[in-house]
Amino acid sequence: MSELESLEPARAVRMYLEARQDELADWTLKSHKYRLRAFVEWCEESGVDDLTELDGRDLYEFRVWRREGNFGVEDGETPEEIAPVTLKSQLTTLRAFLRFAANIHAVPEDFYERVPLPKLSGTDDVSDSTLEPDRATDILEYLHRYHYASRRHVEFALLWETGARMGAIRGLDLRDLDLDGRTPVVRYKHRPDQGTPIKNGEKGERFNSVSDRVGTMLQAYIDGPRVDKTDEFGRKPLLTTSHGRVSASTIRQDVYVVTRPCWLNQGCPHNRDIETCEAVELNHVSTCPSSRSPHDVRKGVVTLYRREEVPRRVVSDRLDASDLVLDKHYDRRGERERAEQRRNHLPW
Repeated sequence: MSELESLEPARAVRMYLEARQDELADWTLKSHKYRLRAFVEWCEESGVDDLTELDGRDLYEFRVWRREGNFGVEDGETPEEIAPVTLKSQLTTLRAFLRFAANIHAVPEDFYERVPLPKLSGTDDVSDSTLEPDRATDILEYLHRYHYASRRHVEFALLWETGARMGAIRGLDLRDLDLDGRTPVVRYKHRPDQGTPIKNGEKGERFNSVSDRVGTMLQAYIDGPRVDKTDEFGRKPLLTTSHGRVSASTIRQDVYVVTRPCWLNQGCPHNRDIETCEAVELNHVSTCPSSRSPHDVRKGVVTLYRREEVPRRVVSDRLDASDLVLDKHYDRRGERERAEQRRNHLPW
């Protein structure tokens, strides 16, 4: 075994993030950065200033410290235990970091194995009716690789990148997309007399930009799998079936389908037999505890924007919702996480 080389935790984390920058999606990388901040904070509190000093007992103490919700706690506040699924995500990222640290001779080669992952019960991994950003990233990557430019890919990508409501996405026509300009853009327009209203009427009309990657995928869908249909008003819908414009129930079902872990070949976190589980059947996909609705996807987008400290006005305008509504119905950050982000803006 190679001799270990001294390395500060904070510097090791920076090296890890730099090393994985080209292989992880942006949001995944940011999630890793957030989780590893907790590890660096624990190291600082515990007096660990060199990774070579870590042992199995330290990893156990960090696990307990993180589980009890000590990350980002303000003076005088009482820590609140985090959800098992959050702890598992935290420890999974730590294991990946320690594997990297072993490659640069900062910890023993098999040291990451000393971080056991918690086993989740059937409901532990079900968040408060929202879609966690990490799951959304996994779904988008799976769609990009195995179902590229399919209708389901288009639906989920637009839900996630624009945060729009399902009805607004259903109402898109081909003319509402500008994919040839410098920045790909979709336009959400209120057309109540033709069966595609949007929630806040004309006030909710807006242009939303999408990434170049999604813009390219949208064009591939239009040029390829899209069924060339017009609706009863002579409009050319973006999302179509052999019968015309896609129905709301079909979009909802498509989202239930792609948010099931088994559909992503990730097994079943609910200890169900996939061969006999009723949620595998198309008409019962919503019965999977992990499946999520389009509305849950929208809530996940809001939580992600707030977590990444996107300005409130940008979030409000992009998602066509007031700050009050966003705070009350959509933002699923915990109070501890909100406190930590507020602290980051203070001058000390």
